[in-house]
Amino acid sequence: MRSSTLFRRINRHPVPTRVPHQLVKPVREVCVPPVDSIVEFGAYVQGEKVDASGIVEALDLVREHNKSSDGVNAFVWVGLHEPAAPEVEWLAEVFGLHPLAVEDAVKAHQRPKVERYGESLFMVLKTIAYLDHDELTANSEIIATGEIMVFLGVDFVVTVRHGEHCPLTGVRERLEDEPKLMDRGPAGVLHAIADHVVDQYLQVADLMQLELEEVEATVFADVSSRDINRIYQLKREMLEMKRAVTPLQAPLSALPQRRVVPSAMREYFRDVGDHLSRVCEQVEASNELCSSILQAALARSNALANEDMRKISSWVAILAVPTMIAGIYGMNFDFMPETKQVWGYPAVLAVMITACVLLHRGFRRNGWL
Repeated sequence: MRSSTLFRRINRHPVPTRVPHQLVKPVREVCVPPVDSIVEFGAYVQGEKVDASGIVEALDLVREHNKSSDGVNAFVWVGLHEPAAPEVEWLAEVFGLHPLAVEDAVKAHQRPKVERYGESLFMVLKTIAYLDHDELTANSEIIATGEIMVFLGVDFVVTVRHGEHCPLTGVRERLEDEPKLMDRGPAGVLHAIADHVVDQYLQVADLMQLELEEVEATVFADVSSRDINRIYQLKREMLEMKRAVTPLQAPLSALPQRRVVPSAMREYFRDVGDHLSRVCEQVEASNELCSSILQAALARSNALANEDMRKISSWVAILAVPTMIAGIYGMNFDFMPETKQVWGYPAVLAVMITACVLLHRGFRRNGWL
């Protein structure tokens, strides 16, 4: 306790009344409902979407229906795109989300994982997208990454998406067109999202494989610094893809054992896990192939450099013979043989030409020219 609370303060001037420190509430940002960041929300009863004026009203409607029915077959799905902290905190109060999961959803840049908080589940999925490009440069980007956070409860699904790629609008429309799929509940929505993300992995992996095959075909045809830069760029993008895909294996394989996932949905999650394993194997193989292509390109570049050096050395040796002879007879001494002879100049030229021809044939025979 402070000393001012134990002893009365003596002062000639009146002291303004202070509010005790324990009664002062910390200044915090007021939680507000999502406005700009909300993509879509809806209440679904037995696979059909019902009208609701707001998120709170939709949740009340769903919970009233679940109380009056025998089984839980109604839920709320809220989709957000890059929301602000107050908006996610407002949703946390409405749905009872854990503060740690809320913090991860706001900050993003999380590792793929699955966490359980009470009766709810929090899952992080990394998304990847292939960017079209006319020409690769040192600063060009081939793969764009993002994240999808999923809050899964008994009667709600909240998805928070970061990044411009891999939207979930098509997933929602596909589920709404097939009420049997939507009637699977929140676990069915989570399966559809995970399946959509893994399918995106497959597409990007196939496109990257085509890029590698194109680069591999040009390695031995013509290698330049630009080609090596392109291979290195592909190598860097493959590592980025590997960091996004590989860590998802463990959380996705453990997901069917979660209590939140019904037993009827576990086979579907195992199927998604099998697709993810195929993607991881393909990414690993492509990564190794990219490393081999890079090493082959560097070796080929060194071989071409050595070949150029051999050619240069051969021509230097050929030109050294006439240079040496001309240097010797250019010393202008008075007593030098053949300098006073009539045939001296033609003889020297003949010796130079003969020596150059013999050296050229020798270098050609050894593969230097």
